[in-house]
Amino acid sequence: MKITVLSEVIKTEDRVGLTPSVIKKIVSQGVDVCIQSGCGARAGFADSEYEEAGAKISRTIKDAVSNADIIITVRRPNKDQLEYVQKSTILIGLMDPYGNRDDLQSLAKNGCKIFSMELMPRISRAQSMDVLSSQSNLSGYKAVIDAAATYGRALPMMMTAAGTIPPARAFIMGAGVAGLQAIATARRMGAIVTATDVRPASKEQVESLGAKFVAVEDDEFKAAETSGGYAKEMSDEYKNKQQNLVAEHIAKQDIVITTALIPGRKAPILITKKMIDSMRKGSVIADLAIERGGNVEMSRVGKIENYNGVSIIGYENFAARLPADSSNLYSQNIYNFLGEIINYTDKRLEIKSDDEIILGTLIADESKLVHKMYN
Repeated sequence: MKITVLSEVIKTEDRVGLTPSVIKKIVSQGVDVCIQSGCGARAGFADSEYEEAGAKISRTIKDAVSNADIIITVRRPNKDQLEYVQKSTILIGLMDPYGNRDDLQSLAKNGCKIFSMELMPRISRAQSMDVLSSQSNLSGYKAVIDAAATYGRALPMMMTAAGTIPPARAFIMGAGVAGLQAIATARRMGAIVTATDVRPASKEQVESLGAKFVAVEDDEFKAAETSGGYAKEMSDEYKNKQQNLVAEHIAKQDIVITTALIPGRKAPILITKKMIDSMRKGSVIADLAIERGGNVEMSRVGKIENYNGVSIIGYENFAARLPADSSNLYSQNIYNFLGEIINYTDKRLEIKSDDEIILGTLIADESKLVHKMYN
């Protein structure tokens, strides 16, 4: 059996599909691993490290994918990368399955089984394969670090002989995995932290981290969570009430981190131009939802936009700004998923078509899109 790791073609993607430490585990179970030369360079992993872990190095895509049973990427590969892939190959990665039906159908035409890791079901057995959680955790951390670096003042209160520096005020919008890590990071750095979310269960989580919860807590708020743990789309009436509360609160903040995403939907606008106008000069906003349109009206993809003295960070991929750590976590997620489809004892694929994890992540098979979202 052969597993191949390809280089990423997106310029802003510095992560790699498998790291040397994880490849060492796979090779120890008698499975061959091949990497495309240089695939880990942007994450800080040299070809020599992969060789030491037991991987073979291929200089061309053709050699890398030839006779591969499984191909692993971070982001969705392009058609050129899969030109020489055999029909029975399994493709695993972040396929960006929402709103990209035509691109995915084109990719599926070669007959590969395509698994999209974003669609991992939120069940206990799949927690160790939850790519969104592992990467969001780092995104939340890095957003605070980047915001603090952009902010022109100290975050903690400092009492000196020359005077006292007041603590910065940080407001985290969205208390999912990224938001909770942002809260914890901002607290560790000494800021006074508040947070908001439309899911009632988040209040206790926010307060357990030492932050104050800010939200309109009416009947709609109490029912604002799906069975999968995601936020529901709220009514216009609730949005208006929440927006008024946030507008009043945000005017007093120094750092704001927005993390609100709804699967398959454009990111909701949480911060308007009018709200930014109310913030003091020197304040910083980090928009973690920029790849889905952004939570901030004035944010721009891949840039730090300065509007009326407020810096708005719109980096596309915060997790990839910590490429070594994010790659290690992603690799471990992939390794755990491989255990669901490989019988290591017999060195063969063993895919249980009725398994909840397989049903949740398989998006293409036999040249067709098969996931329920496409039917």
